[in-house]
Amino acid sequence: MNYRRLGRSGLKVSEIAYGSWLTFANQVELDLAEKIIDKAVELGINYIDTADVYAVGAAETLLGKILPRLNRRQLVIATKAFWPMSDSPTDQGLSRKHVFDSLYGSLDRLNIGYVDIFYCHRYDEETPLEETVEAIDDLIRQGKALYWGTSEWSAEQITAAFNICQSRGFHTPIVNQPNYSLIVRGIEKQILPTCEALGMGTANFSPLGQGVLTGKYSGGKIPAGSRGSDNSLNMYMKDSIANMDLLERVDKLKDIASEYEATIAQIAIAWILRNPGISSVIAGASSIDQLESNVKASGIKLSERHILQINALFPAE
Repeated sequence: MNYRRLGRSGLKVSEIAYGSWLTFANQVELDLAEKIIDKAVELGINYIDTADVYAVGAAETLLGKILPRLNRRQLVIATKAFWPMSDSPTDQGLSRKHVFDSLYGSLDRLNIGYVDIFYCHRYDEETPLEETVEAIDDLIRQGKALYWGTSEWSAEQITAAFNICQSRGFHTPIVNQPNYSLIVRGIEKQILPTCEALGMGTANFSPLGQGVLTGKYSGGKIPAGSRGSDNSLNMYMKDSIANMDLLERVDKLKDIASEYEATIAQIAIAWILRNPGISSVIAGASSIDQLESNVKASGIKLSERHILQINALFPAE
């Protein structure tokens, strides 16, 4: 496993992170979750990503049954706040109250004393940005979080938060977490360059397009037991599975993958990691085999020729 600094901070994270979205408390329950986390740590993964809203707290609760027996000093645990956790108007957004309540709730469920990274899961149009960043700074000064970041924020929103923090002496964000893959390249125009200019790292989610970039849906076939076959989990990938042109382009990655003795998924992840602005790729896995396959992408160095071929198959948006 290779490790990278998270932006200009001193925090080093594994190039491949484990993400619990749509896996923990959905496809993965305690027995398998323990095996996956143990194997992840064994393979060198140190960054584990979750959020309060994942399975409405159940993903954090599941992880909280595992973390106490691991070496906390060797782990980077991240969680997030923004989405509603109940019908209450105070239990959502990025108000000072919800930011505090959310993190305290996450710490209780995770069974730990602090998180390494606390993300704002979306931008809150209804709360003054100054209120949000001051609340996060207070939590960092309390030792409840060590660093903070943004997720799915625009370049303008990230810049505004950074500037407020600098002018007020608050802790600046060190990482952004966007959706980024061969089939979702929107951050390349403004968001990724902005983060690099501000010294922020990028830890992207959905590197495999919810599984579409594994090649398993070739020809539009949906394997039994796959995420695409589960109507409660496939809401983000239905259009991709039905897009025959996209699936045919994914199939064309097989020839490139064969030259590296790799899988299509590993090539898709390696393509992301070719960019020095990327600190970590957050990939979910519902089996040990998937986890081990994802980890093997760390260290694959794509040639310029193959990068050009891949970019031609999946042009920037």
